[in-house]
Amino acid sequence: MLKSLESLTTEKVNSKSKTLDHMTTAEFVKLMNEEDKRVAEAVEAELSSISQMIDAVVKQMKLGGRLIYIGAGTSGRLGILDAVECPPTFGTDASLVVGIIAGGETAFVKAVEGAEDDESLAVKDLKEAHLTEEDVVIGLAASGRTPYVIGGLKYAKELGCVTGAVSCNKQSEIGAIANIAIEVVSGPEVLAGSTRLKAGSSQKMVLNMISTGAMLGLGKMYKNLMVDLQMTNQKLVERGKGIIMKATDVDYETASEYLEKSKHQVKVAIVMIECKCDYDEAINRLKAASGILFKAIEE
Repeated sequence: MLKSLESLTTEKVNSKSKTLDHMTTAEFVKLMNEEDKRVAEAVEAELSSISQMIDAVVKQMKLGGRLIYIGAGTSGRLGILDAVECPPTFGTDASLVVGIIAGGETAFVKAVEGAEDDESLAVKDLKEAHLTEEDVVIGLAASGRTPYVIGGLKYAKELGCVTGAVSCNKQSEIGAIANIAIEVVSGPEVLAGSTRLKAGSSQKMVLNMISTGAMLGLGKMYKNLMVDLQMTNQKLVERGKGIIMKATDVDYETASEYLEKSKHQVKVAIVMIECKCDYDEAINRLKAASGILFKAIEE
């Protein structure tokens, strides 16, 4: 087992940082910045697989399915982070994108030792999440070999779910199980084996793409604007007004007026302004266009 771990790219020693303990702060941050630049290039090499993953998520969501991330440690935390940002950013129900971490919610802030080594625990967690064949399950593991993630993906496949894997090593175990493998290899870490660094950054970039791309496919944006955001505080109310202004070229007062008329729904306000219609017609236009704003306006 130890030998297989040491053979992974994420566990290798970075030749550029062998004198890390002797470096000045300036030398250290320069090296780390140079290594971090490799992350975007490594993600670029996986764009085809990422696109395939996004299309699969959109398809299943339109059938009523969910996106479920499952992981341990840093990977699990990144999945939860991506999931919890979707409701305020895109106005989705909290159940649409779900993050599951080995050891439960407690493990988000404090490591639960041994949880990641239990395949059956993942099955239990997915059953408690009421996994169905319409859902998409994406396993997250920098090493690509975490037993908890392997167990979760195996169970999801048995159930008939579309499965994906995001790892940071080629020919990963989770990639071999999943329908779609995303393997972002950015090289050994500056601090050998500390996969919260480049590996964590690469996973975060991939998850950003997956969730944002899925919401794009569901019509959660107009042009490049967040038109489905939840305005849960004054800052977000002001952001909503700004979005209406940018989308329709109206002034602040007009944007404020239509935000009130639309019952604080940015999408509805934009349709009302662009189509010169009332609230009810705007709602009907959006329903007919499946919530896709540009179609609601054009039709």
